[in-house]
Amino acid sequence: MMKHIDEAIKEFNKYRDPLIVGKLLEQDQDSLTLEFTGHFCRTCGFYDYFEDFLYVLLDTTGLNSEIEKIEETQNGAIVKYSIKKR
Repeated sequence: MMKHIDEAIKEFNKYRDPLIVGKLLEQDQDSLTLEFTGHFCRTCGFYDYFEDFLYVLLDTTGLNSEIEKIEETQNGAIVKYSIKKR
């Protein structure tokens, strides 16, 4: 599954770098935690990037997920996604 997650992150970054870049911090069977950094707009559409990753993950890996937690940081956010069971 790790290879597929890496592919999803590469696909996400391909169209958003250098504005925003996602990086995998943690992964287990039930969740993923990514760090998003960059110069993206914080006043409008800040959360849209994190929701976009849900669709990239689904399209690239077939994994259905949802955002569990968003922790804003000085340079972006750390986002935990829970993987939905089929």
